[in-house]
Amino acid sequence: MKPLNLDDSAPWKARFRAPIVAATQIAAQNPARGLAITNKSGIYQLHAWDVATGDLKQITHQPAGVVNGGISPDGKYIYYHQDEQGNEIGHWVRVPFEGGDAVSITPDLPPYAGWSVSAALSGKKLGFLAAGRDGFQTYTIDQHPDGTLEVPKPLYKIERLSFGPMLSFDADYAIIATTERSQNLDYALYGFDLNATEPTQNIKVLQESEGSITPVAFAPVAGDSRLLASTSVTGFDRPLIWDVKTGDRTDIPLEDLSGDIAPVSWSPDGKRILLMRFFAAVNTLYIYDLEHSTLTKLDHPAGTYNSAYFMPDNEIFANWQDATRPSQVIALDATTGALKRTILTAGDAPTGRPWKSIMLTSTGGAQIQAWVAVPEGSGHFPTILHTHGGPTSVQTEVFASSAQAWLDHGFAWMSVNYRGSTTFGREFEQAIWGRLGIDEVDDMATGYQWLVDNGIAQPDSVLLTGGSYGGYLTLQALGRRPELWAGGMAQVAIADWRLMYEDQAETLRGYQRSLFGGTPDEKPEAHAAGSPITYAEQIKAPILVIQGANDTRCPARQMHVFEDKLKSMGKEIEVSWFDAGHGSRAMEQQIDHQELMLRWAYRVLG
Repeated sequence: MKPLNLDDSAPWKARFRAPIVAATQIAAQNPARGLAITNKSGIYQLHAWDVATGDLKQITHQPAGVVNGGISPDGKYIYYHQDEQGNEIGHWVRVPFEGGDAVSITPDLPPYAGWSVSAALSGKKLGFLAAGRDGFQTYTIDQHPDGTLEVPKPLYKIERLSFGPMLSFDADYAIIATTERSQNLDYALYGFDLNATEPTQNIKVLQESEGSITPVAFAPVAGDSRLLASTSVTGFDRPLIWDVKTGDRTDIPLEDLSGDIAPVSWSPDGKRILLMRFFAAVNTLYIYDLEHSTLTKLDHPAGTYNSAYFMPDNEIFANWQDATRPSQVIALDATTGALKRTILTAGDAPTGRPWKSIMLTSTGGAQIQAWVAVPEGSGHFPTILHTHGGPTSVQTEVFASSAQAWLDHGFAWMSVNYRGSTTFGREFEQAIWGRLGIDEVDDMATGYQWLVDNGIAQPDSVLLTGGSYGGYLTLQALGRRPELWAGGMAQVAIADWRLMYEDQAETLRGYQRSLFGGTPDEKPEAHAAGSPITYAEQIKAPILVIQGANDTRCPARQMHVFEDKLKSMGKEIEVSWFDAGHGSRAMEQQIDHQELMLRWAYRVLG
C-alpha cells in the first residue's frame, strides 16, 4: 500500500469531482432539444440541453438528486419521478423545458413506484406504470395539442413484474412487457389496440416457449405499427420486429455473430436499426438495413457505449467512456462509425490505470469474464475484488473513480462478471435463478484464486466490495467462503431477503419474486440459503456497510437486524448511514464514502 492520501487535492478526489454526462436523450420531433443527466452541479440532476450550443440548464433540484427522466417528443416538457429524499415512492411530474415548477401528471393517485413514463411521438398520449402493494397498474393519459392532460385511464393491471406501456407513433397501440406468463424473469409482450370500442380488451400476445422478449421502441413513423424488440430464444439476445397491428413477426438471427446483439434505436425513417453487440463484456455497434437485409459493423472508438441513437445528417450520438476517460457524448458517422466530434464534454480528470479483460474457469466449467487493473510496481498487492449490482447487469469498461482510487493507493483491482450477469447468454444469466448467492460466490472465489496464482494478490489481503446486489454478494461471500477474505465493504446491501421482501417497494418485490420463483413463504429454503444473515456465525473478517436510510430497494430494517445479530456474536461490523436512497448521487458524499472505505481498509490491513 502507498501512503494514505486524503488531501483535498488528491488525484482520486479530482476524478470524483470531474463532471460527467451519465445519459442523454433527444426530443424525437424536435432534435434541437434534449435532456442530459449530469452531476455538473455536484449532484446528478436533469438538465435541459440546447443541442446546437451545448448549453445545459438545470431543471431538477432534488436534494437526493435525479438519475432518470424523459423529454417529450416535441421538446416542451421534461418528466421525472419526484420522490422523498431518494425513496423512489412518489409521482410522475413534468417541468417546462425552459424551467419552472414541477407539476404532477397524476395528482389524484396515491404515491407509487414506477419505472418510466412514455409518450406517443404524435403527442396524443402518455403512458406510465404505478406499482403498489396490490400490483402493477398501467395507465394512459390523453394529451391535447396545447399540452393539457386528461385524467389517467387504467389500461391493464398485473400482479407480477411488468413495465410499460410503450406507445406507437399515433397512440393507436400500446405494449406492456410482463412476467405474468412465467415464474421467473422471462417477459412476454401484451399488445393493446387503444382505439378498440369493445368493452373487453382483446390482447395480442407475443412470447417464447423458452426465453424472454424485451420491447425497445415503436417505429418513429406515422401510421407504422412495428415494434422493435429483443428475444433470447436462441440463448443470446437477437433483434426482432413485431407488427402489433397485423401480428407479423420478423426475426433477425445474425447467426454468424457470437454474444448478445441488442437493438437500441430506429433510424428516423424506420429503415435501419442500430444494434449493440456484447461479447466478453465489450460492446460494438452495427447498423442493419431492413430494406436490403445487410449488416454493417461500425469502426468506432473502443470503450463502453451506454446508449446510442440516430440523429439527422447521418450521425449517431452516443454516451461513451472507457477506464481512463469519463462519460461524455460523442458524434459518430452513421455510415462508417468514425468519430466526428465531441458533443458534450466531461470534466477534466487525472489519467487512470487501464483495465484488462481476462477469462476464468469456475465451478462446473463455467467460463467467467473479469476485469483486472494493477497499480504501478510489481506484485504481490493488497487487492480489491469488486462485484457489480443487478444481478441483471454487467460490468463493462467504464471510468470508475472508486476503482482508480484503490489503484492510486497501490491496490490491485478486479471486477468479476459472475453467473447471473447479462450479455453472456440466457443460460449464463439464468444459472442463478431460484438459487441466489451460490454460483456467484464460487465465481468470486475463482477470481481470488486467479489473482493469487498469477502473483497479483497478497493472499491474506483481499477485500471485497460492491453496491446493491454487489453489496449483497460481499456479505454472502464473507459468510460462505470466510477463509478467503480479509474484510468486506458493502454499499446499499442486502442481508436478509425475507425482511427485504416485507419492506421494499412493489417494483422490487416483483423483481425478487421473479428471481426466486416465488415469495419468501413460497420458497423459504431458497430465501434462507441466499441470505447473508444465515451465515452470520461463519463470518470471520471485519465488515463495513454504507447504507441509505431512505432506501426502498434495500430497506433499512434488514440491515439493522443483520448488524445486531453480528454484534451479539462478537463479530466486527461497522454500519454508516446516509440520508438518501439507493446509493449516493452527490460528488462530495461519494468522496466521503470512498474516504471512509480507504480509512477502514488501511486500519484492517494494518
